[in-house]
Amino acid sequence: MKVQMKEVPATEREVHQICLDWLKRRGVSLNEIAELTFYLQKDLVPDITPEECLHHVKQVIEKREVQNALLTGIQMDVLAEREQLLEPLQDMVVRDECLYGIDEVLSLAILNVYGSIGLTNYGFIDRVKPGVLARLNNKNDGEIHTFLDDLVGAIAASAAARLAHNRKKQQEE
Repeated sequence: MKVQMKEVPATEREVHQICLDWLKRRGVSLNEIAELTFYLQKDLVPDITPEECLHHVKQVIEKREVQNALLTGIQMDVLAEREQLLEPLQDMVVRDECLYGIDEVLSLAILNVYGSIGLTNYGFIDRVKPGVLARLNNKNDGEIHTFLDDLVGAIAASAAARLAHNRKKQQEE
């Protein structure tokens, strides 16, 4: 099969907008991701606001590494829903097989941008699965979010790390 490359690749702005559109189409709002960030930081940063969390979520999604992970993971979920992956991968993604782990590995592309605080936040939130993560992890609604639940958790954890780093910097100024 020969694939024709686009003459003009998508611009940075177009890729960013596609990511936002795909998140919305998959039923995830930036406010829901910000709620996860708030959940992670509320006990550590007493004066935190939902607006501040949303700001950091938006900044995380501006990063191309994050966008690439979103594009790849969401596409994998969609292909699995359409039963377009080859076996045994199709079954592993549909069942979110615990030994598969590539969904978590893809999320590391996001977490690596923001360091070890993001990674520890992610480990916690992936285990607890509050808010939108519980809904995305539900296997009974006919939708597959094997990759998306981990990506959303990674964005929230990275936004929490970004927020913590910025707050520390503000305290030192």
